[in-house]
Amino acid sequence: MHTNVSSTPKRPATTRPHAIVFRFVRMRRTLALLAGLGALSSSLSTDAAAQVEPREGDLVVLGGRLWDGTSDAARPNPGILIRNGTIMRVGEVDPMGTGAEALLLDASHFVMPGLFDLHAHYAVDLFGEGRVDEYTVNPVLFLANGVTSTFPAGEVDPAEARRGRERIASGEIPGPRIHASGPYWGTARPGWDHAAMTPDSIRREATYWALRGARGFKAKGIRPEQLRALIEVAHEHGITVTGHLDSGFRDSVNPRDAILMGIDRIEHFLGGDVLPASRSAYASLEALDLGDPVTAGRIRAQARLFVEQGAYFDATLTAYGYFADREPAVFNDWANEMDFLTAYARDVVEARLPRTPNDQFERIYYVKRRTVKAFLDAGGANHLTLGTDHPSWGEFWSGFGAHRELHAMVLAGIPNAAALRAGTANAARALGVDARLGTIAPGKYADLLIVRGDPLTTITDTRNGHLVIRSGTVYRPDELFRSVRGKMGPVSEAEAEWWMGNARLGR
Repeated sequence: MHTNVSSTPKRPATTRPHAIVFRFVRMRRTLALLAGLGALSSSLSTDAAAQVEPREGDLVVLGGRLWDGTSDAARPNPGILIRNGTIMRVGEVDPMGTGAEALLLDASHFVMPGLFDLHAHYAVDLFGEGRVDEYTVNPVLFLANGVTSTFPAGEVDPAEARRGRERIASGEIPGPRIHASGPYWGTARPGWDHAAMTPDSIRREATYWALRGARGFKAKGIRPEQLRALIEVAHEHGITVTGHLDSGFRDSVNPRDAILMGIDRIEHFLGGDVLPASRSAYASLEALDLGDPVTAGRIRAQARLFVEQGAYFDATLTAYGYFADREPAVFNDWANEMDFLTAYARDVVEARLPRTPNDQFERIYYVKRRTVKAFLDAGGANHLTLGTDHPSWGEFWSGFGAHRELHAMVLAGIPNAAALRAGTANAARALGVDARLGTIAPGKYADLLIVRGDPLTTITDTRNGHLVIRSGTVYRPDELFRSVRGKMGPVSEAEAEWWMGNARLGR
């Protein structure tokens, strides 16, 4: 049996903006999802999964080509059986006469795991008056782009971030899984006082956030003894630590030393001996001579350290490109992203354009392209992850950034399959949630992206979203986009103060 997609508007609990959830007929979120997941084993054997038969209320995805996130090639989709938000079976499935719903795809459809953004900012700064965390439109934009899991990598306003997660969990708005990060650790947090943040203070506060659901911590502007304490607490609670670090200059931390401390991920640049402690990381990065054999050898040695120590590299290639010349091949605006602004906010944003390119960041953007290829060539393919790191000023939105990041990886020389794994399986493993996320297999949560085309051949086909499935609920990207168009930002000057983070948050 074939079910057509219907759209059922959910009544919003607040006046902005209206939340619309699109579902298959008879597919519904129930408490059985939460109750059933606890009873399911994440390691369902192949034999056991093969015995699972469809029943009423299940969803079966048939047709198209399947890339499960583990190989370099796609194959004809044999069938994916989904029950209560979990994949029960990947194999031949016949839903006829069972009461299960069938989602029929054709040969043009490509089924893959939902994308995973490990540096997914929900922060916006429309007025140049400081960032705020926006959890009304941003979650919808992430989900509509096939990003089914995010890690914010530092929350500007943890209380607002928590409210956003609660709104998604309650069904008020659709959105991805948000793996909470809590506040920044280091001078990126307003009011951070190195003298007050002793290792004992770090341990107490990190424990507080770990016990309140943080799935990882983000260090930026942190000192060695502080980072060591943060890593210790995080690992005691089974959560990860990532860091935007420096060179060791002025009591900062070089990524090399952080890896030896046990940090789980490194943001932006590899670190190591190519970043001497005599000057800042940025100063060294922009001047790197990648054609120099000594420099190339140091990069290879640092890449091997990642692999040997089990650390991950979140390259964030495009993060610096937003501030540079915006390479047209990567930054062409295929979705008219400014259309998501309110009319008032658009006037505010356009009055601040064009932005002057940052020459230093432009040099770093192209240096990073070559270093990420060196990382891959040194054996780092399974340690590369996807992160966008774009706190928006209104011209581009973070939700679209995953597609730009994938494109930049491929332009850097990363094979398409390796880039896709960076944004799916590798990212889930780097955050320690790969038992349930990142690939398509029995026992995993049913988070899927279905596109038209073949991203293994043309990476920009990830932009051609046809359907997104999150926890077994099916969404149409075009309907999601339509539901939040013209709703980002204040509608008038009277609402503008909320969007000025420095004043509102007392920074």
